[in-house]
Amino acid sequence: MDAILGGRVVIVGAGHAAGQCAALLRQYGWTGPITLLGDEPHLPYQRPPLSKAWLKGEADAESLLFRPAEFYAENDIAVRTGVHVEAIDREAWTVTLRGGEALPWDRLILATGARARALPIPGAGLNNVLALRNAQDAERLKALLQPGKRVVVIGGGYVGLEAAASARALGCHAVVVEREPRLLARVACETLSDFFQNYHEAQGVEFVLGASARELRGQGAVHGVLLDDGTEIACDAVLVGVGAVPNAELAAACGLDCEDGVVVDLAGRTSDPSISAIGDCTRRPLPLYNRMARLESVPSALEQARQVACDLTGKPPPPPEVPWFWSDQYDLKLQIAGLPLDAPLRLVRGDVGKANFAVFHLTDENVVQAVEAVNMPDAFMGGRMLIASRKPVAPARLGDMSVSMKAVLA
Repeated sequence: MDAILGGRVVIVGAGHAAGQCAALLRQYGWTGPITLLGDEPHLPYQRPPLSKAWLKGEADAESLLFRPAEFYAENDIAVRTGVHVEAIDREAWTVTLRGGEALPWDRLILATGARARALPIPGAGLNNVLALRNAQDAERLKALLQPGKRVVVIGGGYVGLEAAASARALGCHAVVVEREPRLLARVACETLSDFFQNYHEAQGVEFVLGASARELRGQGAVHGVLLDDGTEIACDAVLVGVGAVPNAELAAACGLDCEDGVVVDLAGRTSDPSISAIGDCTRRPLPLYNRMARLESVPSALEQARQVACDLTGKPPPPPEVPWFWSDQYDLKLQIAGLPLDAPLRLVRGDVGKANFAVFHLTDENVVQAVEAVNMPDAFMGGRMLIASRKPVAPARLGDMSVSMKAVLA
């Protein structure tokens, strides 16, 4: 074990998953060299605030850092920023950087994340057409969100809605274009979709649903979005939020199994046992739901970082965690636990009209599969525990606000 703990670890990527994995490896006793390779010019930083606090000027670069610079020096973790990994040689056990430098490794960890899905329409390359995946994107968008400016958000997912909320807070006019007939169609139930649409409309956000952008128009910079029905929406900037694509090209090029991401097991191992993968680039097992999926979330990235750190240092694997997600919009705190799979039953606890409610998704056997909670942290926490326990609940008690979540759990 000492020989293993003393090997060279190279982590390709420098986001949440990479930074946490490096820290846990040291915490769990890894004594060998650890090197993080990031293509951005920053230390590992938090991305969720980019669409909220950063855009509104409530966060700076220092506050976004996952850990201060001193942490990496004190723990002998080398962070190389602004470098691009071009290839993995599994036979030579090296990664090749742009410029030709080859770095040797004994264990390789891929934490390459995901990139914004491109909009395949004319005009997508115009100036002021942005995505929101990193600090550079956020800084460019922030500069455009000036009072009175018109912003079109293409895509009615969480990032798009968070950006629309931030735009309104800064005095911009915001229009959200979504090709599905409702917001959040792929990630939330109808109750949540209707609630968020109504709440945003009350704040002045406009929605165009069941419509797709056909062309972005402008000379140099975008000035309009042409929809498929011929309508044109004037704008000063466009934010594209139509999903993400896993950065799995490096893994695929060196022969690792990939399918909508790098395929890994419960220990984060790829099809090559000397290479692990973590974070948004992976397709991972979800034991509670008996299937594989790619989860784009900070909690998922941190859980996989623990899995790999335990695997490399010989510690017992952590218990599978209930997947969870969150979104902050205006004064709303949305917290989601679990996935609404194989859950035909749905009930609401609380008052939707008062923005204090939770939607529970249950199987035919009354087992909770997921909960979507708005400004109701006790329902979120209780829901996570119910999902993990796999014990049936009494729907009448779960939906009754006079019965505490603690009593429901008993």
